Amino acid sequence: MPAPAAAKPAFAVLMVCTGNICRSPTADGLLRHALQRHGLTDRVEVDSAGTQDYHIGDPPDRRSIATARRHGVDLSPLRARQVTAKDFTRFDLVLAMDDGHFRQLQRLCPPVHRDRLKMYLSYAPQFGRDVPDPYYGGTDGFDEVWRMCETVTEALVAEIRSRLG
Repeated sequence: MPAPAAAKPAFAVLMVCTGNICRSPTADGLLRHALQRHGLTDRVEVDSAGTQDYHIGDPPDRRSIATARRHGVDLSPLRARQVTAKDFTRFDLVLAMDDGHFRQLQRLCPPVHRDRLKMYLSYAPQFGRDVPDPYYGGTDGFDEVWRMCETVTEALVAEIRSRLG
């Protein structure tokens, strides 16, 4: 007799950036870590993806991994993937790291699911609209992304908790 299928989580969140090696895996790892602290890992699915196929199968950027490690979060198991059409039905919330990602997601997303698309920094508007891409800079850019993601994560956990009841 086959094993029973795993239960679908009550809520699912997808973070999206360009190549899925800097911003979105940082946001992904931080949210997973926070959900674990709040005892919600069995009720919430978290993933990340890129709008482009540059890094499919690659781990996060070594600087993202190092920044997260300094804060007690392990990003090393994550692997880059590209957004797929199925993501718009699978995830309840699809968060874009910048306006370019948001526009690409809008073009890919069926109109019936457009209400699932949101800007990541809408949870921390004090930082502006776009999470800056740290890829071509130094470690200070990765620290800045970390700070933004920490703030968003707390607001996002609060929203998830309210949606779950």
